[in-house]
Amino acid sequence: MKLWKELYEDAQNIVKKDPACRNVLEAIILYPGFHILVFHRIAHFFYYHKFYFIARLISQIGRFFTGIEIHPGANIGRRLFIDHGMGIVIGETSTIGNDCTIYHNSTLGGTGKDKNKRHPDLGDEVMVGAGAKLLGPIKIGNRTKIGANAVVLKDVPENSTIIKFHEKIK
Repeated sequence: MKLWKELYEDAQNIVKKDPACRNVLEAIILYPGFHILVFHRIAHFFYYHKFYFIARLISQIGRFFTGIEIHPGANIGRRLFIDHGMGIVIGETSTIGNDCTIYHNSTLGGTGKDKNKRHPDLGDEVMVGAGAKLLGPIKIGNRTKIGANAVVLKDVPENSTIIKFHEKIK
């Protein structure tokens, strides 16, 4: 029952945040950002219960239908709004807080240098602009906005706006 309530809440959030979406039924039927949340919640359940293969299979089916790749190990809070969605990648050890928005072609990925915790943590009410790349085990503070095509490799404090945030790679 909790699953259905949360999915309905996700659909309501799409209507609230996207002026092009006219009602909840439209969000449920037509929005790939909603569809991938359904796939992810199911895949995450299996991942949490250590059925890794079935979790990854469900995740890959969701990716095939939506163009959005969310590893089943990622922890996603309530009311995530994925707008347009195509090309989004969210890594296994990522966490996303409540009421976040992620635009198309964004990555919450690893650098290839880290073991165990490899992916970003987003606080609540974080907005990730189109094409942004957040890489490594970094923390993005609550109510932060990451601009389009920004590359973020370091922690970002709460209530910040980041346009570009490059670090020289050694």
